[in-house]
Amino acid sequence: MADEARHRGLGRGLSALIGEEKPVAVMETAKAQRTLPIAFLRPNRFQPRKTFAPEELSDLANSIREKGVLQPILVRPTAGEPNAFEIVAGERRWRAAQLAKLHDVPVVVREMSDGESLELAIIENVQRADLNAIEEAAAYHELMDRFGYKQERVAQEVGKSRSHVANTIRLLKLPESVKAMIRDGRLSAGHARTLIGVPDAEARAKAIVEAGMNVRQAEAKAKPKLKANGAERPRGKDADTKALESSLENILGLKVEIVHGAKRGELKIAYKTLEQLDDLVARLSRGH
Repeated sequence: MADEARHRGLGRGLSALIGEEKPVAVMETAKAQRTLPIAFLRPNRFQPRKTFAPEELSDLANSIREKGVLQPILVRPTAGEPNAFEIVAGERRWRAAQLAKLHDVPVVVREMSDGESLELAIIENVQRADLNAIEEAAAYHELMDRFGYKQERVAQEVGKSRSHVANTIRLLKLPESVKAMIRDGRLSAGHARTLIGVPDAEARAKAIVEAGMNVRQAEAKAKPKLKANGAERPRGKDADTKALESSLENILGLKVEIVHGAKRGELKIAYKTLEQLDDLVARLSRGH
């Protein structure tokens, strides 16, 4: 039951963990809120966010000077060090508070494992859109590699679809030069997905940036063509469509096919028995 309650808290996000909501599973959190010297806090070893824009920190520091730190920083005790606490969520506030010359900051102290610490650091950044796509992908990969999570559990914990998690992780396969373009904002995640598995990904990435292509244009450029009866048609399906088909098949337990055209598309769901059809109709009718 305790594990189920923890997962429900994570699913709602950070508000349930710092006292903005009061479910039974986190009532102890309110008691843990206190003020600590800023020097007692340490950065999160598992912090997925690698870049903190100086101008954003400066703006936040100005706000903190005027109004203080409005939301407490979530921390956990450091084993063997009574005056040391590792930041789980709120490192940007901590950095800005230092710029604002604060001596103390409000915190919520909570015992948690390394896996929980990484989960919550990811959740905070994903909910606030603070991570670029490569940082997000690396964070998901670390949950799977270091803590043994499956894609389904990662998706559940961070509130994303399994296909989103799968497609984001695939960005790590891109060349370092292309990942650098994503980190600095020259390429979006949508642009980058069109380059996965392409042998000349770096050259194509530069062409996308130079031409100012939107994602649809980049997709059209990336699809290989072959001649058939004097007409051009796409060769096979892109990896994103296949991943979405697989995700829907896992949910429905039925064969799914997505046919996507320039102006319209079709979603085909195959069933073998009337019982399967009845079950599908019942699923689609829920909530209506």
